[in-house]
Amino acid sequence: MGLFTSKPMPSDNKYFYSLSQTKTVLIVGLGNIGKEYEKTRHNIGFTCLDYFLSQNAQMDKWINKKDLKSHISSGQFGDTRVIAIKPTTFMNLSGEAVSLVCSYYHIRPEDILVVHDELDVNFGQIRTRNDGSSAGNNGIQSIIDHIGEKFNRIRIGIGPKHPEKIEADKFVISPFDKAEGSKINDLEKEVLSIAVEFIYSGSLNEETRSFLA
Repeated sequence: MGLFTSKPMPSDNKYFYSLSQTKTVLIVGLGNIGKEYEKTRHNIGFTCLDYFLSQNAQMDKWINKKDLKSHISSGQFGDTRVIAIKPTTFMNLSGEAVSLVCSYYHIRPEDILVVHDELDVNFGQIRTRNDGSSAGNNGIQSIIDHIGEKFNRIRIGIGPKHPEKIEADKFVISPFDKAEGSKINDLEKEVLSIAVEFIYSGSLNEETRSFLA
């Protein structure tokens, strides 16, 4: 795999110059580890990153790196190195993993793209933003607490709650219903498109997209 393999130091100065010009992007999917959370609304970040890896053969398979508190993969897209992670800390402590990975790979907050669920956005919509508050998402708040607000987000709508009176913490860890489930692949494709645009352009346009026909 080569992601964590140490290599001899090259003596060619031109090599060092070329390496220093390679940009590194971090893509983070938020969710909770454990079979009981698979395919739930709160784990849509994990789901989308699994799809991202499945569609890009240059990405390595997931490796569990306990010292970085993450499942981690890497791949090369042109001149850009992509690190993808799924934190193993549980959602509310996601910032611990992001901070460790950023420190290890020397990644700037503006080169981070976080994929996560958003209860205040309706299912069928995806909103992108460059910074800002957590909007009540504990995973995003944890990341803000560790590295600040200046990172990019793909906010995937999972709302509104149904039934309306269900508690929010119970709703987000419930599975998508049958109608929603039939549209998950369309959602994954849209997130994939946004992520690839970010990798190659180095920036994220703030916008709202719909993946429903």
